[in-house]
Amino acid sequence: MNVENNSFTPPNFIKNIITEDLKSGKVNKVVTRFPPEPNGYLHIGHAKAIWINFSLADEFGGRTHLRFDDTNPVKEDVEYVKSIQEDVKWLGFEWEELHYASDYFEEMYERALVLIRKGKAYVDDLSADQIRETRGTLTEPGQNSPFRDRSVEENLELFNRMRAGEFKDGERVLRAKIDMASPNINLRDPVIYRIVHATHHNTGDKWCIYPMYTYAHPLEDAIEGVTHSLCSTEFEDQRPFYDWVIAETEMPCEPHQYEFGRLNLEGAVTSKRKLKQLVDEGFVDGWDDPRLPTISGLRRRGFTPEAIKAFIYETGISKAFGHIDIRMLEHFIREDLKLKAPRTMAVVDPLKVVITNYPEGQTELLEAENNSENEEMGSRQIPFSREIYIEREDFMEDPPSKYFRLFPGNEVRLKHAYFIKCNDVIKDESGKVIELHCTYDPETKSGSGFTGRKVKGTIHWVEASQAVPAEFRLYEPLILDNEPEEEGEEEKPFLERVNPNSLTVVQGFVEPGMKDAAPQDKFQFFRHGYFNVDPKYSKPGHPVFNLIVSLKSSFQLPK
Repeated sequence: MNVENNSFTPPNFIKNIITEDLKSGKVNKVVTRFPPEPNGYLHIGHAKAIWINFSLADEFGGRTHLRFDDTNPVKEDVEYVKSIQEDVKWLGFEWEELHYASDYFEEMYERALVLIRKGKAYVDDLSADQIRETRGTLTEPGQNSPFRDRSVEENLELFNRMRAGEFKDGERVLRAKIDMASPNINLRDPVIYRIVHATHHNTGDKWCIYPMYTYAHPLEDAIEGVTHSLCSTEFEDQRPFYDWVIAETEMPCEPHQYEFGRLNLEGAVTSKRKLKQLVDEGFVDGWDDPRLPTISGLRRRGFTPEAIKAFIYETGISKAFGHIDIRMLEHFIREDLKLKAPRTMAVVDPLKVVITNYPEGQTELLEAENNSENEEMGSRQIPFSREIYIEREDFMEDPPSKYFRLFPGNEVRLKHAYFIKCNDVIKDESGKVIELHCTYDPETKSGSGFTGRKVKGTIHWVEASQAVPAEFRLYEPLILDNEPEEEGEEEKPFLERVNPNSLTVVQGFVEPGMKDAAPQDKFQFFRHGYFNVDPKYSKPGHPVFNLIVSLKSSFQLPK
């Protein structure tokens, strides 16, 4: 798939449903919504939900709302609200309307009164633990609360007193009155309001009772006229309660919920709880750490919106739940950058080379193409002189057979430059190689048409006097294994699975033309991989580069 051609979705069951709904007149205009809870930063799984909601609405000429499901003031923050908006925009989507669940708190309260008056809700004095203990199991029914049969008048009085702030946190809740023997545990008198004395980011101290997400969510959809409420399959068991709320609160609009399989990357952390734990306990450098699969982390690492959307397109939309190989995401960033990113040279572990027969004090400029696969990117000039840096791993004093890089007596090609031959090896007192003395053949200049002889090895380099000091941040997977991420399924504590070598910071050099590389500029470094200028730590004159992805992978898309 062309990464630029991903505005709409591939064939899928939701698209078929929408087509039929429009054809039958069930709906006149498609309205979807992306409804994140502002209690953390978005991750790659949310990117799929964003793409599905916005793309399907766009495809049918509809609209998408961005709505913050801000029903829990204890965990929510304006920081998260801002980051979510930034992520949605960065992915290339624009919401038509911006809403907050908290905008509807008065309406939700009035609808709760409707339930109480109909005998469909009651105030319960049981504690959270007691409610949990009497809820029953998958094979055993729950037990009715001793407060379940309170009169309508008593429930109305107590609920109003809850709103007035007369009770402490957890002292009372409002529960829906459905069926404690229902085979669907979600219908066993779920809590729909709880007491929380906390300042809300949007409503301040106006409220001390807050609706539960499962009660608020369907009401928000109905209030906004959402026609297709799209969510992941983890909410499928909640759909009967979603429909119950819409019907029993007598909402004039009746949206319907449809579930799709969530996106899970093997070896990546997409649990908000775990992500927050990594951030709070200092295992990573904030929510935008390039090792995290948060959208801001992927952005800082150097992934592009085009690559992410192409990856999501390829995974498709279905009910299936499965784990996706992270190499598939890496494949799409390579595909996106291979014709976009300039190809330059960087040395991450420098070893100095002195070309003894090159004139002292002389510097020449050599021509180098910016991208061998995209001629339109043109060329640049790079300096060459008597002293250069090469990669330490490109030299071995006692190499094995079929080693074609530099070793004593061997000749290699310097990319864009000349053939050089290693003559002497200089070591320090400990025996470490600190410098090589080589000679060059001026007849072998790159681009001159020289065909006198061939060499098997080509290595990269940076001219020493004008080389720009740079920091390189190299990454390994943050999690050491691919154990299931679902709660309770790990064989050992989550933090024990964190890879202590997930980040390696090294100091090296880049070409002088990269001295003023701007944050988020992307490059392909010869033989190393694709790198992004870190927007957080890079400074003028001393760039910091994040490894986006290596140059090659064994992964192949299925045909």
